[in-house]
Amino acid sequence: MRKVGIMGGTFNPPHIGHLVIANEVLHALDLDEVRFMPNSVPPHKKLDGHVSDEERLRMTELAIKGNELFRLETVEINRAGVSYTIDTMRELMMKEPDASFYFIIGADMIEYLPNWQEIDELVQMINFVGVKRPGYSTETPYRVTLIETPEIHLSSTILRKRAANGDSLLYLLPDGVIRYIEENGLYGAE
Repeated sequence: MRKVGIMGGTFNPPHIGHLVIANEVLHALDLDEVRFMPNSVPPHKKLDGHVSDEERLRMTELAIKGNELFRLETVEINRAGVSYTIDTMRELMMKEPDASFYFIIGADMIEYLPNWQEIDELVQMINFVGVKRPGYSTETPYRVTLIETPEIHLSSTILRKRAANGDSLLYLLPDGVIRYIEENGLYGAE
């Protein structure tokens, strides 16, 4: 079976922390690929920044460009509405019965797992892969494979604020994403 990593999120914007985590998990678990899957409407948080789904997709494409083992997964954006992982994984598993899925989450989501839609069924369907995140516990009653990754104290919220203030985004985002943000005036950038 193919081993496919799924990294969901708003990717608003996608940053080097996302890329480092995906790369570390890819190699630690010997995955065949990692798919970056922007969600349309996350069930657990508000989407900030006044950017469209298309803009987030394009930034994610630009972020992963050049890594042949990173792919863009559009299933949640295409479906639109609230994105529940259980629905997404049922759809992906029907389309790809030859794949074993590894869903990559940060420690903030590990803590939140008891609140996930149909979590007891979901943990039987997929493999959860967790990475540490400052300020969060990795304790959970659910089966989560923990992977050590370099801890990068970076968030999309911080990056949106930096863009709005005209502060440098260099080395925090891939160059193509920085250019896209600037050229399209996203987050108040000029």
